[in-house]
Amino acid sequence: MTVATQLVPKPDGALCAVARRFSAPAIRDPSELRFGHCLHPLRTRHGLVIGAGLVYPELNFTLPPMLVTQATMPEVRAQYRQMITSALQRAVDLEAPGLVVEFETLPPMTEHPAWAVELTRILLEAMEDAHARHGLKSVLRITPNDLREMERPPRMRKGPLLEAMLETFDGCAAAGAEWLSIESVGGKEVHDEALLNGDIRGVLFGLCVLGVRDMRFLWTELVEIARRHGVHAAGDTACGFANTAMVLADQRMIPRVFAAVVRAISAVRSLVAYECGAVGPGKDCAYENPILKAITGLPMAMEGRMAACAHLSPLGNIAAATCDTWSNESVQNIKLLGGMAPTCSLEQLVYDCRLFNRALADGPEAALLLRKWLVESDAPLDPQAWILTPENVVNLADAIVRAPTPLAAGRDVGLKAVELIREAHRNGQLKVPPRELPWLDRIQNALESVPDNEEAFIAEMLPAVDTTRFVPAEYGL
Repeated sequence: MTVATQLVPKPDGALCAVARRFSAPAIRDPSELRFGHCLHPLRTRHGLVIGAGLVYPELNFTLPPMLVTQATMPEVRAQYRQMITSALQRAVDLEAPGLVVEFETLPPMTEHPAWAVELTRILLEAMEDAHARHGLKSVLRITPNDLREMERPPRMRKGPLLEAMLETFDGCAAAGAEWLSIESVGGKEVHDEALLNGDIRGVLFGLCVLGVRDMRFLWTELVEIARRHGVHAAGDTACGFANTAMVLADQRMIPRVFAAVVRAISAVRSLVAYECGAVGPGKDCAYENPILKAITGLPMAMEGRMAACAHLSPLGNIAAATCDTWSNESVQNIKLLGGMAPTCSLEQLVYDCRLFNRALADGPEAALLLRKWLVESDAPLDPQAWILTPENVVNLADAIVRAPTPLAAGRDVGLKAVELIREAHRNGQLKVPPRELPWLDRIQNALESVPDNEEAFIAEMLPAVDTTRFVPAEYGL
């Protein structure tokens, strides 16, 4: 990692400093890209060290179907108190070495920041009690939802929705939430239509022009909030972009090769959080996180088979190959035969982490053997998995950091993904349906037509996209 100061425009025309410019991948040897290890581990207040030889479970839970209003807040409080208490007790019973808890707010909670802060305190009080009584080390990640998309067209840089979201971050950080994350949506207005149309140039515009500009704005704010409260800006995710593509591909609405290329390009957008000063662990639903880990050397959360309670994917095992925390995505607080669903999810996570950690304890060769099985059980079956093999991840990371601009990085990493998929299919290593093979040429030709100059690309794209869906000035255009 090369650390430098880079100036980028702020919305008022001034300049803000980007903390890092990654000019080379932090991890060049694929054998060093593995679960439970990163170059820059992160220490929490309670002494958990993420990425230093253990994988920790990361539990994410949410309410059952119900309204969240002032009238229902007593029940909401009771639900969160029950979820965290039961999960912590199960973690103690199973002798988990530590626990990460993620609190993803629901829209009404972010619209009313005091509600989110109150629930944060409920979670932290239970976590502190478990630490005092049982010695269980834990840490809370707070992930307010991005309210800005609730207005059409969205106002990305001003207005009451943004103010409420930032107030939620500030209040929860002040209350003691130690990691700040978000699933931000800048550029999604254009990207959604581009996905449905199979338009890779539109994808590039949404992710690497609009998305990158919004990430710079938003993560400058979040890093400052974290600094003010002595907590960590953790990371973002291209969930609304690349995971949407993954779900559409699973439903046969777009080609899987297209979704794989979108995933590779999405890493350029998510990287901006770390350029602005985020330190990880990256958000669990960012399946692009292996690429970001290779570039930054920072710890990353991952989810795979354990996220089936929230969404399906072709990445159930390979996602675990590079995880530093292992997550279930989000599970509703409903009753199952074994108990409440969050408690059941916690048990599954703990057992997975026991396996990872047993392999780590037996040394690098054992850990790499388990990683090999995780990778090879998924990689040949879907191009979305294939691009996430450690060898391919390092190649994709290198394509990104070599590029001089985010636009060039998106174009180049997309072309590298096409090359890797095409070569693997030709060598019999990867299954690609015959109907999807022409898409590789189509994607390549479209990406090769992208100019080096961002202003020239913007001039080409603005007449081609629906500008009623977004406000160009909100992206500095």
